[in-house]
Amino acid sequence: MRANDPSSSAPKTKKAAVEQYIPIKNVKIHGNKNTGKERYKPGDQIYVRKVSGFFQKLRQRMNLVYFAFFLILPWLQFNGHQAVLFDISEQRFTLWNLTLWPQDLTLLAWFSILGAFLLFFVTTFVGRVWCGYMCPQTVWTFIFIWFEEKIEGTANQRRKLDKQALNRNKVIRKTLKHCAWLLFSLYTAMTFAGYFSPMQDLFIDVFTLDTSVMMAGILAFFTFATYGNAGWMRETVCLHMCPYARFQSAMFDKDTVTVAYDSKRGESRGARGRKQDHKAMGLGDCIDCNLCVEVCPTGIDIRNGLQYECINCGACVDACDGVMDKMDYEPGLIRYTTEHELQGNKVHLLRSKLVGYGVLLVIMSTMLVLEIVNRVPLSLDIIRDRTELAKENFNGDIENVFTLKILNMSQTDNTYKLSMKGIENTQWHGKQEVTVKAATVYTLPISLSVDPYELESFMTNITFTVEQIAPEGEAKIEQESRFFNKH
Repeated sequence: MRANDPSSSAPKTKKAAVEQYIPIKNVKIHGNKNTGKERYKPGDQIYVRKVSGFFQKLRQRMNLVYFAFFLILPWLQFNGHQAVLFDISEQRFTLWNLTLWPQDLTLLAWFSILGAFLLFFVTTFVGRVWCGYMCPQTVWTFIFIWFEEKIEGTANQRRKLDKQALNRNKVIRKTLKHCAWLLFSLYTAMTFAGYFSPMQDLFIDVFTLDTSVMMAGILAFFTFATYGNAGWMRETVCLHMCPYARFQSAMFDKDTVTVAYDSKRGESRGARGRKQDHKAMGLGDCIDCNLCVEVCPTGIDIRNGLQYECINCGACVDACDGVMDKMDYEPGLIRYTTEHELQGNKVHLLRSKLVGYGVLLVIMSTMLVLEIVNRVPLSLDIIRDRTELAKENFNGDIENVFTLKILNMSQTDNTYKLSMKGIENTQWHGKQEVTVKAATVYTLPISLSVDPYELESFMTNITFTVEQIAPEGEAKIEQESRFFNKH
């Protein structure tokens, strides 16, 4: 009978049937608030407005120190060699008096793991301050913006210049800007390459046009990569290419320090005169000047809440504090704070996740230091004669032939003493004291012979020992091998 009821329809019957088995609830969707300005879209040109304040001065000084280290480190000399050199062709990394070889791969792994957990710890504690203050993409982007400001003018002047038809002034300024960008990118590429190739030789080769084809290609690649990333892509790298922006949310919690807008204090927004009583007008402290958006290098509106695009650079904090100062309002409408603090709840700085990262950092740092301290800058490889395991010499003794490869992993020439244990009354044929130059391999062919009556089995385990005797040191290494009988 119900199927013939004209008041019911098929769609309604299906909906009722679905609701009978699957409860359907209306879920409220929280989207970004629209403040009248369209949200940034990829491809939009962002004209970052210059702002001054405590956090921008701090960022600029940190960037200056960071950039100075980047430029100066490859030029430093230590004990007659480049202090920092990652020589891939020679398969060794030099860090002052420490030289790392492929045998030290575990040390490099520890450095990488320690750096990752340090980033996790900092992110959990103070958010993306690495992105805002120390990330190379941010540092180089602000340097390129500085070139823009010096050549094309303020943000408004740059915007007007781009809207102008092609004219002499525009061509000159654009040409100067891009030439400055390219020259700076080339210098960046040369400096970066100087970490992997001797810096002084590299600069001489570049300015005398005597570089190899491979090096020229490397310099060209990094020049245009720097030019493209910092000059053209800028915030696109942070928003859509950098994986850190995506997985950071897994490390954030309600006690993570981030840049945030105090909506309880700021709403409702609206323009007002400096002498007007905004509270009587029903307004909050935000005058809706949009300055926080204009100074943001990623083009977001922090008043819309926490967003993954925010790099915690503090530009909006300084801009807002400047406005609050002019309006005689209390600073901190936009500030570094936590979600719990904004809600008026207790802030938990020492929380389990942060303590866990801290404990892991201490443990890994301790293990890394111990491994560096206990590291022996000496390596020994033993290669047996592959033609025959054993032979009988003219005295009737059993003889085994070996090739010892001694790698001096230090930065000084050292003298080593060689010995063997495991079989009594063994004759050593060859040098037992050798001097090995720094960072080189010494190949030493030797043979061991012994009376066959000293051998109790077909194969006997033996141990070679290499010990440093000059200059005095504690470098000592042992390596096991085998001595074979004829029968």
